[in-house]
Amino acid sequence: REEMRGPVMWLTIDREERRNAISAGVLSAMSNALARANQDRAVRAVVITGSGTRAFCAGADLQSGTSFKFDYAEPHQGFANLFRQARQSTVPLIARVNGACMAGGMGIMGMCDMAVASSQAVFGLPEVKVGLFPAQVLSVLGNLLPRRVLAEMCITGEPISAAQALEYRLVNHVSDDLDATVDWLLGRLLDKSPAAIRRGLYTMKKIEAMAFEESMAFTESQIGLFALTEDAVEGQLAFREKRKPQWSGR
Repeated sequence: REEMRGPVMWLTIDREERRNAISAGVLSAMSNALARANQDRAVRAVVITGSGTRAFCAGADLQSGTSFKFDYAEPHQGFANLFRQARQSTVPLIARVNGACMAGGMGIMGMCDMAVASSQAVFGLPEVKVGLFPAQVLSVLGNLLPRRVLAEMCITGEPISAAQALEYRLVNHVSDDLDATVDWLLGRLLDKSPAAIRRGLYTMKKIEAMAFEESMAFTESQIGLFALTEDAVEGQLAFREKRKPQWSGR
């Protein structure tokens, strides 16, 4: 389910009866929405959540019996392509984790730039309980969780609490009032430079796989491009004039 709330696109996995499990329709709709969000300068952020209060996303829909049947002639699969797309996104993605975040749901949460969780949320990688093992999700969780914590979650299949997720820095915030905290976080980014955030996310994501010297060479070239934007000129002028900047987003 897609909804615009001002400059924020809200994407809700609306399969509450299936604990918001992933289907082909969910993947397709989310992918299309992210593509449109990144093409529309009016969209400043995307919030991804699940319907109801029980689950953010339970992962693959095991009831269908077809979740892991792929066309192996295709080198890329839909779920992995969604992660690739999120990595390319220059619009901030925020996970609103309203309940159980399991298996593939951990991947959707992990592909986001920030995450806010309900204090009742739980996080798990239970694939070993059904004879499988986390795969694509490891590519987005490997830099978010300590190696030994990730290994324990994968090998035992047992979940962690929201408090543990916060301790391990898997999420940014845990709250009893989830919506208030999401609104607070959105407020802290929506008044900032759209151009700086857009190019900044691009820079952050590009250097993640770079060696130190390659990263330094890339970032020292990027800072000059930041300074050439209209937002950079306006932001520094507003600072000197002691007023709020009027961002053009360019």
